[in-house]
Amino acid sequence: MLAERIRAMGAPHWLGLYGLILAGWAVLYAMALPADLRAMSELYGAEFWAALCRAGPEGAGFAGLFAMWSIMAAAMMAPTALPALATYEDLGRATPVRFGALVGGYLAVWLGFAALAAGAQMALYRAGIVDALGASRQGWFTALLLAGAGLYQFSALKHACLSRCRAPLTFFMQHWTEGPWRLGLRLGATCLGCCWALMVLGFGGGVMNLAFMGLATVLMALEKLPGPGRLLTAPLGWALLFAAALVASGAI
Repeated sequence: MLAERIRAMGAPHWLGLYGLILAGWAVLYAMALPADLRAMSELYGAEFWAALCRAGPEGAGFAGLFAMWSIMAAAMMAPTALPALATYEDLGRATPVRFGALVGGYLAVWLGFAALAAGAQMALYRAGIVDALGASRQGWFTALLLAGAGLYQFSALKHACLSRCRAPLTFFMQHWTEGPWRLGLRLGATCLGCCWALMVLGFGGGVMNLAFMGLATVLMALEKLPGPGRLLTAPLGWALLFAAALVASGAI
């Protein structure tokens, strides 16, 4: 069984997905380089990259911010969906076309989130709440983000979405007749319900902070696993609330 799974994940559609994830992280790394390196035209070669790497609205505008959030969402969220995607293939022996439709529907939801996040970043920047790189300038805003994410960890919606992410077999069997595209949309919406609050925490420390993105990806992936996830959700919520209290009190 293990050998069969390894062979299946060497199929072209799986290799394409892995390539998408690796390319996303490579672009995020390039975009997160220090400002002096990002400004070196010989490193990037194209004015588009120079504009895209300046996360501030005055540099890239909405289109650049949307591209940045789209790449970030794809790079961070696709790895968290790998168990569900493997379950889908096991159930249907999915063709590359059906597999691609499922992934496409999943990512379409996160593209919608990217559009909302880009708009929010522009509005927050113009209000002076975040800086040009999307990092919070206001302690109260950082505390609000942490407290909101912490409270959401205990919400009924979060637990409902997590229960579905942790049981992909049941999820797919319930909605199998909808077809791969609609299944992908439904899976993406469920994933969004699990993870949006943790993604928004990027505004607390800068949306292009690689350390945050890496840690958040690991936490979101673990939360979706049946065993570790049940042990992680509540402690993570309390940790976020504690951090919010420290920020609000001025301790950090």
